[in-house]
Amino acid sequence: MTLEEAIIARHSVRQYIDKPIEAEKIKQLQDLIDECNRQGNLHIQLVTNEPNAFAGGLAKYGKFSGISNYIAMICKKGDDVNLGYYGEKVVLLAQTLGLNTCWVGLTFRKQPDKYEVRTDEKLICVVSLGYGANQGVQHSQKKGFEEFCKDGRSTQEAYPDWFVKGMKAALLAPTAINQQKFEFILHDGNKVEARTRFTMFNGYAPIDLGIAKCHFEIGAGKDYFEWM
Repeated sequence: MTLEEAIIARHSVRQYIDKPIEAEKIKQLQDLIDECNRQGNLHIQLVTNEPNAFAGGLAKYGKFSGISNYIAMICKKGDDVNLGYYGEKVVLLAQTLGLNTCWVGLTFRKQPDKYEVRTDEKLICVVSLGYGANQGVQHSQKKGFEEFCKDGRSTQEAYPDWFVKGMKAALLAPTAINQQKFEFILHDGNKVEARTRFTMFNGYAPIDLGIAKCHFEIGAGKDYFEWM
């Protein structure tokens, strides 16, 4: 499965079966997490065989069950966009390995003895991980990609194919609280600016933007544009 195929196939899954993740898959995930932490100056951590984060009333309210593995998304203050960008790389790898995931911003209990949060860091959210009881459901996209982008070029031409593909991939990006509060602006010289829009839950908007940037880059092809 390619990353483009993983973007299409990945849906949020909240119920999981009691099936351990194979050691080889754990290693592949950990190797990528280590690489992402180095590149993004992050502190993402893989937590396995730990059922307590999703054992309480919050998890039941969010309709989560059977979760004993998750990814703790941890970073320094101000690095949320990076965390979303690199964290989604791990999520998409999990999909290619036949695993299911769900970004979770609120409905879980913190387990500070299961991962390390340094004094200058914070736990933003977690990603459930494992073999789903189902493959999730694709929610219908009621708005076209034009609602989420702007043309900042000096000449008003049709959007290039790579930009359209990137936007369509971005709209398939998961968000921590099911909102798409982002926009992409195409500038002269194939430069792309990505920024957040106002939301009442502004604390999650930056990480959601990072997730969308990851999808956009895969869909558009990183050789076709430059981030601003």
